[in-house]
Amino acid sequence: MSEAISPLQAATGLTDYWSPRVIGEVDDSYVKVAKVKGSLAWHSHTHEDELFYVLQGSLKMELRTGTVELHSGDMYVVPKGVEHNPVAEEECLLLLIEKKSTLHTGDIQTEKTRSIAQQLAS
Repeated sequence: MSEAISPLQAATGLTDYWSPRVIGEVDDSYVKVAKVKGSLAWHSHTHEDELFYVLQGSLKMELRTGTVELHSGDMYVVPKGVEHNPVAEEECLLLLIEKKSTLHTGDIQTEKTRSIAQQLAS
């Protein structure tokens, strides 16, 4: 990357909900942004942790053991193997950090699932 990027501006520019875009790389991880609203899907990532940072709005991270509420400026790491379902009642902008091997919705496929090729598209 040869110039600075604003994750908030990158996320604001997205047109589709639940369709993350890669905006950078750090070693074996991707830095992504996403615009979300509604519910994604219950899923887990067997071998990868997943970091969620709320750029704007609010997100509820549903876990089988309870719900974690996140607001602008908050972050939460979903540990590998933990089943979770991100939910945003209103539009929410996120920054995500995930290993390059992380599948969007883990081992399940839904109409919202995006491949890494789709996430790398400009």
